[in-house]
Amino acid sequence: MSSVDREAKAAQIRHLLETEGDAVEANTLGFNRGRYESVADLEDYEALKEEARAIKEDAIERLPELVDDLTASVEENGGTVYLADDAADANRYIRDVATETGADRVAKSKSMTSEELEVNDALERDGVDVVETDLGEWVLQLADDAPSHIVAPAIHKSREEIARLFGEQFELEEPLETAEELTMFARKRLGELIEEADVGMTGANFITADSGSIMLVTSEGNARKSAVVPDTHVAVAGVEKIVPSVEDLAPFIELIGRSGTGQDITSYVSLLTPPVESPIVDVEEPDVAFADRDDHRDFHLVLIDNGRTAMREDDQLRETLYCIRCSACANSCANFQSVGGHAFGGETYTGGIATGWEAGVHGTDSAAEFNDLCTGCTRCVNACPVGIDIPWINTVVRDRLNREGDDGRFEFVYDELVPDEEPGGLDLQKRLFGNYETLAKVGSATAPVSNWMADLGPVRALMERVVGIDERRELPAFQRETLRDWYDTRGPRIDTADADQEVVLYPDTYTNYVDTDRGKAAVRVLESLDVRVRIPAVGESGRAPFSQGMVATADRQASRVYAALTEHVDAGRDVVVIEPSDLAMFRREYEKLLPERSFERLRDNSYEILEYVYGVLENGGDPGKLRTADDGPAIAYHAHCQQRTLELDRYTTAVLDYLGYDVVESNVECCGMAGSFGYKREYYGLSMDVGERLASQFVEPEARDRLVVVSGTSCEEQLGDLLDRDAVHPIEVLDPGSHRPET
Repeated sequence: MSSVDREAKAAQIRHLLETEGDAVEANTLGFNRGRYESVADLEDYEALKEEARAIKEDAIERLPELVDDLTASVEENGGTVYLADDAADANRYIRDVATETGADRVAKSKSMTSEELEVNDALERDGVDVVETDLGEWVLQLADDAPSHIVAPAIHKSREEIARLFGEQFELEEPLETAEELTMFARKRLGELIEEADVGMTGANFITADSGSIMLVTSEGNARKSAVVPDTHVAVAGVEKIVPSVEDLAPFIELIGRSGTGQDITSYVSLLTPPVESPIVDVEEPDVAFADRDDHRDFHLVLIDNGRTAMREDDQLRETLYCIRCSACANSCANFQSVGGHAFGGETYTGGIATGWEAGVHGTDSAAEFNDLCTGCTRCVNACPVGIDIPWINTVVRDRLNREGDDGRFEFVYDELVPDEEPGGLDLQKRLFGNYETLAKVGSATAPVSNWMADLGPVRALMERVVGIDERRELPAFQRETLRDWYDTRGPRIDTADADQEVVLYPDTYTNYVDTDRGKAAVRVLESLDVRVRIPAVGESGRAPFSQGMVATADRQASRVYAALTEHVDAGRDVVVIEPSDLAMFRREYEKLLPERSFERLRDNSYEILEYVYGVLENGGDPGKLRTADDGPAIAYHAHCQQRTLELDRYTTAVLDYLGYDVVESNVECCGMAGSFGYKREYYGLSMDVGERLASQFVEPEARDRLVVVSGTSCEEQLGDLLDRDAVHPIEVLDPGSHRPET
C-alpha cells in the first residue's frame, strides 16, 4: 500500500468515525450485550451450536443431492425452481418473471442475496418500481445509501437523521420525531405499497429440502406480507440456505435471533410452503387476520450459485457456506463497532465473515478493501452460532492477496537466507511486521543506539512514509540484554532434585527482546513456588507473520518451535507462556499449521502463566511466597482478547483474589492495538477510537488511582499511550522480588 493509499484509507476511517461511528457503536454494543444476556438463558448453548454446525456441515456436504430433493419438493407443491449460475443469470430470470406478469411494482423484503445480485438495478432498468419493505432498507433506498450491517442495514443512521430524511421526502402534516412515530408512518406507507405490488420478492433464511418450506426470520412483519400479498412470489436464496428437513430448523430458531440482536426469538418467524393463497390486506388495520381468496398464485424459487460451488470445493473457504447471516461476528468485533460495514465490508457483505463471502462471490479484490480490519482476535469464533473459524478465513484470503505479484524474492529468517515462500510482491509494511523477530534481534543487538535512532524525527517521518508506521505511536524500546541472556548468566535458582515441578518458559519475542521485566518476574514467581525453570533457545511462534497473512512463514516457524519444544514435552515438562497471543497459536492456530498429533501434544502441554500459577496454588503451593495484597497495590485489570476467547482470564482474577488483591476489572473486550494493527498509519485513528472505550474505564473514580494491570503486550502499549501511567503484567504484581534489585 502506498503512502497515498494509506492516507486515503485513514481519511475514510476518520470520516466514518465522525459521521457514523456513534450510531454504529451504540447499536452494535447493544446487540452484543443482548447476545451475552440471551445465550446465558440457554441450558446448553455450546451443544446447540455444535448441533447447528453439524447440520450445516452435512447440508453442504450433500448439497447437490439436496438441490435435487428441494427442486422435486417445490415442483410437487406447484412452484418453479431456477438454479442460476451467477448474478446476471438470476437477474435475467427475475426480469422475465416480472415481464410475464406485467409487473409495475415489486415489493421486496430485506435480502442480502438480492443485494449481492443488485436485482433492484436490474428491474428498475426495465421500468419496474422496486420498493424495499424492510424499514431499514427503505430508509437506505430513500437516502440512496448502502447497507452497513447484515441484519440492521441502517444501523449507521440515527433517529434524527431518519426524521430529517422523511421530512425531506414526504409532505408531512407535522414533523415525525419519536421512533414510534417514524415506525408507524413507515408501516402505513409500506403497507399501501405492498398492497399495490404485482410481485413480492423475499430472501430465505433457510429452505427445507424435504418439503420445499421457506423460513423467514425478521424483526418486522413486512417479509411475510411481501411473500403472500402479491399474486406472484419470487424467493431468491443462495444454495447454501438449504437444510435437509423441517426438523433441522429447531436449533437455528433458538440461535439466530440471540446471536444477531440478542432477542430470545426474533419478532417474526414465518414458515411458508409456497404457493400459498393470497390474502386481502386492510392497510388501516395491519394486524387484523387476513381473509383468504382463491386466486391462482405463482411461486418461483431462484437458487443462486454465483461462486458457491467453487467455495464448496475450496477447503479453506468452504466454512463460509455454514454462515447463517446472523451478524454476531460484526457485533462482537471492536473495529466494526467503531466504523461499521461501510469500512468493514465489500460490495455486499459486512463484518468478519464478509471476507469469505466477498472473495467467494465477488473476488479477492473486493475482500482486499477491508480484509486487514480483521485483527485475528478470535472473539467472533466464540460468538458465531455455527463456530466458523472466521479469522482463519481472513488469514487465508490475506495470504492469497499477498501472493498476487509474486516475483520469487528471498527473505532472512532466523539469520538464514532461505527461498522466500512468501510472495516477493508482498507489501513492505507486512513484510516488516511479519518478520518482527528479525527486527527485534537487530534492535536488541544494537541497543541503545537503535532506540535512539528510531526516535529521531526524520527517521520517524521516513518510517511513516515508506512502511506506514504512524509517527504518533511510541515504539517499543529494545533491551541490550535479552531475557535468555539474563537467564543464561543468572542460571536457575532451584536444582532439579529440589523442584516440585519443572517447566519451560517460552521466550516470546516481546518478552525476550523488549519487556524482559515480565519474563524475569515469571521466573522468580515460578521459582518461589518451587518450580524449576528452563528458557530454551526457541524462535518466534509464527504469530507475527500469521497476522500479516504470511502463512508459509508462519508454518515454517511453527514447525521450528515444535521441534525445539518436543524434547521438553517428551521429558514431561510443561510449556508456560506469558503472551496470550502466542499461547493462542499453540492452542488454536497450530491446528492449521502442524500435523494433528504434534498440535495436540503442544496444545495439551502448554499453559498461560497465571493459569499455571493457579494450578500450583490449588495443588498446595504456598501463596505466602508470593507478593500478596498486604504489600501490594489496588488493581485495575484488563484481560487480553485471546486470553478471554480461550477463557483463561478467570485464572488471573482467581489468583489475585486468592492473594487478597482489591481488583476492578474492565468489561471492555478490546484495547484496539491488536499487535501491529495499531502502529499502521491507515488504522491508527481507528485503533485509538477503540482504545478510548477501554481507557475511559481506567479514568473512572473507582479505577483511576489503581495500578493498571494487563495481560497482553498490545494492551500494555495501548494503555501506555492513552493513560498517564504505565501498565504492568499481572505476573509482575506477584513477583516477590519486584521491590528489590534483581539477584
